[in-house]
Amino acid sequence: MPAIAIPGPEGRLEARFSPPPRPRTPIAMILHPHPQAGGTMNDRITQQLYKTFVARGFGVLRFNFRGVGRSEGEFDNGIGELSDAASALDWVQSFHPEASTTWIAGFSFGAWIGMQLLMRRPEIRGFISVAPPANMYDFSFLAPCPSSGIIIQGVNDEVVNPNAVQKLVDKLRTQRHITIHHDEIPRANHFFENEMDMLMASVNNYLDFRLDPNSPIK
Repeated sequence: MPAIAIPGPEGRLEARFSPPPRPRTPIAMILHPHPQAGGTMNDRITQQLYKTFVARGFGVLRFNFRGVGRSEGEFDNGIGELSDAASALDWVQSFHPEASTTWIAGFSFGAWIGMQLLMRRPEIRGFISVAPPANMYDFSFLAPCPSSGIIIQGVNDEVVNPNAVQKLVDKLRTQRHITIHHDEIPRANHFFENEMDMLMASVNNYLDFRLDPNSPIK
């Protein structure tokens, strides 16, 4: 699928978009890891998350944050990148205003941005956060977390401390009206280099659970 350009706060954002196959299908947006550590929308995990939602019939967008690839602007330490994500979601919703549900998925830095976005957008009803950098950024804004979701962490992650992620999960699980799933992938490092199949099995098992018409979580 060719790259497209969508309007962002600081200019064009380079993106890939798989249109929804039918009216009222849900939409999902995928957020990539840290721009200053080589993160792009073509990151292996970002692409796998994108393909997974496409295969399930979602309308799906992934894009490069400002200053990455052909996206205009410069890195803004998360503040501007959150604005980029909000603008990108606006674009998807303008293209597909009848969407039944909205999901957000992110890897590492993208997980941090995605969890901030769901605090601002009540239409987001599910999230997937892969290796959220709980030891590097403040997640106290999740008070309370408005949506149920899953946090997936590699046990041997050398970038994100698994204990910090566990503390985040424990804190979120004290909140009412949401359910937080937590999967730890044995032997996996930050990039799930040899455990990609296990990572995506965790994602797919969670989506099977959430998208089941009889799921207790709506």
